[in-house]
Amino acid sequence: MRFPLRCTALATAALLLAPALALRRLPRPRAEGLGRLLPHAALLQSFPAVPGRQPPQLWRQRLPAQTAALLWQQQRQIWWQLWGRDGAGGAYLVMPLPRPIQVGALSAPRHSLRVDGLLVVAADPLSQRLLKDQLAGQPRQQRGLQQRCLSLLQERQGAFWSGDGLASMAGALSPLLQTFQEGCIDLQLAGRGLRFAGEAAASSGLLAPAAPAVPVDRLPAPLASDLLLELSGSALQPLLRGLLSRELIRQPLSSAYGLSDADLRLLQSSPFLLRLRPVASGPFQAGLELVLVPRGNRQTWLRMLNGIAERLIEQGHEASSGAVVTWRDASGRAVGGWRWLPQRGEEPLLQLFLGPEPPPFRSPLLNRAAWARLPVLRLQARPESLAALALLPDALPLPVQQARQLLLVAERPPQPADGALTALIGRLDLPAQPRPQAAPISPAQRPSLQPENPQRQQGSRQPPSSAP
Repeated sequence: MRFPLRCTALATAALLLAPALALRRLPRPRAEGLGRLLPHAALLQSFPAVPGRQPPQLWRQRLPAQTAALLWQQQRQIWWQLWGRDGAGGAYLVMPLPRPIQVGALSAPRHSLRVDGLLVVAADPLSQRLLKDQLAGQPRQQRGLQQRCLSLLQERQGAFWSGDGLASMAGALSPLLQTFQEGCIDLQLAGRGLRFAGEAAASSGLLAPAAPAVPVDRLPAPLASDLLLELSGSALQPLLRGLLSRELIRQPLSSAYGLSDADLRLLQSSPFLLRLRPVASGPFQAGLELVLVPRGNRQTWLRMLNGIAERLIEQGHEASSGAVVTWRDASGRAVGGWRWLPQRGEEPLLQLFLGPEPPPFRSPLLNRAAWARLPVLRLQARPESLAALALLPDALPLPVQQARQLLLVAERPPQPADGALTALIGRLDLPAQPRPQAAPISPAQRPSLQPENPQRQQGSRQPPSSAP
């Protein structure tokens, strides 16, 4: 009887010890607690560890020098920086709970708290308390877009944003980005550039399936040197959706320029191409050109233009006659206008402009079918030149402001359902040597896109130099 009993004991021990040994050999699950942090994040970025280099600046800001050096040398997993939705206190440093702290060999840093398997270090006691109170509520399970973003941030370098984070970076431009209120992108270094791909939604917590990836060959060619920005799309609706949802914007368009809700719907449905070009002299910093493929009856568009003309005359402007209608102010300076662009065998396009008259229009879109095949949005820009003219929001990440070229395509399925996600793909061409700014924003306040170690207005008059 002893032999069977001994066999049974050995078998039982094997069944108990084998899984335990296997679990010890497997890497510790990463990012425990990241799902609890995500709902409270305006911006959340993930970075790979590079322990052979000096600790990133955020580590040196949040940790004592010796602690930062010790923990950074032991860091082998993804780490994160998080900005809260309240916008105060700067970025939180987030890392897998270090073993010296886990076993008690090292005390927890000041202003820190444990969130499951993570260590979160705040800038000050108030930020620490605020996050702790927010996490005290019932944890929310991520699904759909947020779950995919969470998986991305656990595995590789990327960035997640919510509506609050987008508003803080884009500033006055945020109403134009209503289609991209929440989303995430995967970031990959490519030579002197940064490639990114991801998806975005117009609302938080969308449960729609993943958007089909955009082919890389859909990226446009870099922008010509005589342009600052070119933006095109199959309809103006994604761009104007946020603006026209505001009564403060819609009401003046009706009262001051006579545009009805039906007119605005017609405008939003039109394919478009928008260009911004520098102006060497005169009252404008840059000239704006908008080309539309008018939908509906041409007489409707003529009525809209006549209504706008009446209001401009009431405001003291004068128009020139001819193929190009150019409006001038009381001092005789051109401030804008419009013209019809003939298209062989098709209805003409409508070109509107602010500032001086643009050069003759040229476009690779030869017919209306080509305009209709445009993606939701296609962006070509030279951020470095835009920033030099103070035409970019100050809170944009520094690599974006210093980039020579920004290329972006946003696309949806051919027949998207309500709430469909938008797929994103793009590239950022960085300068060989990033140029320092005169007054840089602290990395604790500015999203970085990559870790440490790797005044005129458009369409507005320049104030006279003698103004008080």
